[in-house]
Amino acid sequence: MAKRIDQLLLDHIRDAGLPEPIPEFRFHTERKWRFDYAWPGYKVAAEVEGGTWAHGRHTRGRGFENDARKYNQAAVHGWLVLRFTGDMIRKGEAVETISQAIKALNVGEAA
Repeated sequence: MAKRIDQLLLDHIRDAGLPEPIPEFRFHTERKWRFDYAWPGYKVAAEVEGGTWAHGRHTRGRGFENDARKYNQAAVHGWLVLRFTGDMIRKGEAVETISQAIKALNVGEAA
């Protein structure tokens, strides 16, 4: 049985020695919006965008529009939201991007 893509991302994060993210982190006080994975101390979030080639919820009209609202509000509240497709996760691009973001923010804190 194939591993769920969000679990694969978590495995990659752990294998890379990155800080442990909080799954299903609720970032908005009034809405029930959640990030798939979040590092609140850095205000970095990772979103797994499923169904990108199969016309899943994230790529159909209402789902896409609702995601746009969520991501815009995250930006207004100072979050860096990184969005990944299954292929990006499988190829290791996602974990590399997360690593780059966390390292860049660590450098910024030290300055």
